[in-house]
Amino acid sequence: MCAACLPAQIPFFAYDWKKEAWNLVFVAGVLLGGMLATQFLANAQAFAVAPATQTALRAYGISDFSGLMPPELFAGSHLFSLKGMIFFVMGGFLVGFGTRWAGGCTSGHAIMGLSNLQWPSLVATCCFMAGGLVMTHLLLPSIFLLVN
Repeated sequence: MCAACLPAQIPFFAYDWKKEAWNLVFVAGVLLGGMLATQFLANAQAFAVAPATQTALRAYGISDFSGLMPPELFAGSHLFSLKGMIFFVMGGFLVGFGTRWAGGCTSGHAIMGLSNLQWPSLVATCCFMAGGLVMTHLLLPSIFLLVN
């Protein structure tokens, strides 16, 4: 999109984007597929959080379970709070840094790397899983208690 829409002479975007038009078709298909799935395959049943999960989250100050993302964490007003800075800004930085450091994202390593039997992808995927477990069970509760 940048190569097609921005006439700037940025070397990274200096290529014939028309030869790569399949990328635009792919993105349009993802958008259309998401819209069709939402319209025709959506589950009309109300979203439900397991009682044990509700109990654990209430201990961290989360009480609204009406959607997929708790408003106590993801409301726009929380973006510039201490909690928002930790979750959004630092979290985004860490995701970007980790992706660059690991040579790819978690999905790329776990799906493509493991299917190609690449040793670095196995190591990276194991580290992603270990890091996720440590974050979920050790660091996240500490962050919730710290910023509440």
